[in-house]
Amino acid sequence: MQCDLMVGTMTWRESAELAAQLEAGGWSGMTFTETSQTPWMAIAQAATAAPKLNFSTGIAVALPRSPMISAQIAWELAANTNGRFRLGLGSQVRGHVVRRYAAAFDKPAARMRDYAAAFNACIRAFRGEERLHHDGPYYQLSSLPRQWAPPRHDHEDVQLDIAAVGPLMCGVAGELCDGLHVHPMHSLPYIENRLLPAVAAGAARAGRTAQDIDLIVPVFAIAGDTPEERAPKAQRARTQIAFYGSTPNYAFQFEDLGFHGVGTELNRLMRAGKVAEMANAVSDEALDPFSLSARWDDMADALVKRYAGIAATVVMYLALDDIRRKPGDAAKWGEVARAVAAAA
Repeated sequence: MQCDLMVGTMTWRESAELAAQLEAGGWSGMTFTETSQTPWMAIAQAATAAPKLNFSTGIAVALPRSPMISAQIAWELAANTNGRFRLGLGSQVRGHVVRRYAAAFDKPAARMRDYAAAFNACIRAFRGEERLHHDGPYYQLSSLPRQWAPPRHDHEDVQLDIAAVGPLMCGVAGELCDGLHVHPMHSLPYIENRLLPAVAAGAARAGRTAQDIDLIVPVFAIAGDTPEERAPKAQRARTQIAFYGSTPNYAFQFEDLGFHGVGTELNRLMRAGKVAEMANAVSDEALDPFSLSARWDDMADALVKRYAGIAATVVMYLALDDIRRKPGDAAKWGEVARAVAAAA
């Protein structure tokens, strides 16, 4: 099991400096989110500075981009990182896709299924296995002249992962992808009772099993030797879970766990603009299934105990904020990352 750091917006120089620090500290890799900037240039800088780290996007936004463009980017990054890159894509939510990117959003699971199939067709064509031909309901690709085909290289097993929450999207991951990015707001009962059965159903359609699909799992890991040390991270996790839980697409997990009405209350507060009050609606009992709290020396064991046999990679969601706030914690997080990889 790998242990990666989740990172977001940063300059190219910051990305390179952080990558070198993480490689020296024993981390497995970096997972880049796409929010206010695209991740590609920062990944290139990081990969150049840290030739042993693995890199992924968790996630890059798919629907506003052509599957061909995504395939070209993944192909190039796989070549230049010596196979240490895997592409993670997500549909994003309607508001962003339609109003920020001016792209279509209808039937996102069906569209992502066609997108993944089109992406895979591009990769097969890049490998020279077949002529480019994909005729799907949303994407049609049929032209790749030789002079426009990307150069062949030694790392052509390009891996595609998608973010999925509901059964339809989880089925797409199982059927057509190499991995699945689990949502940061998750509990073990959700993974075991909802996500994995849906992945298995999709995998069965392709003659595979759920074990053939890597799970990349962001974790709200709250590390600290005292309650006072853990408190800022717990509050950060509580705030983020409240934000996610205000959306019906994720709030069902509160109901599954018996925390009835929490999602409804969070949605009400969000609509009323009372964002500052939202975290207070997530009790300690409701926070616990969605986070992992432990002393520094116990955190790696706690991660392995919870996710061994489930996750191919655990991604530390809160660690970068913690390192920036307390630079001395960088070495402690590195010890956790090394211990997780060693234990697995």
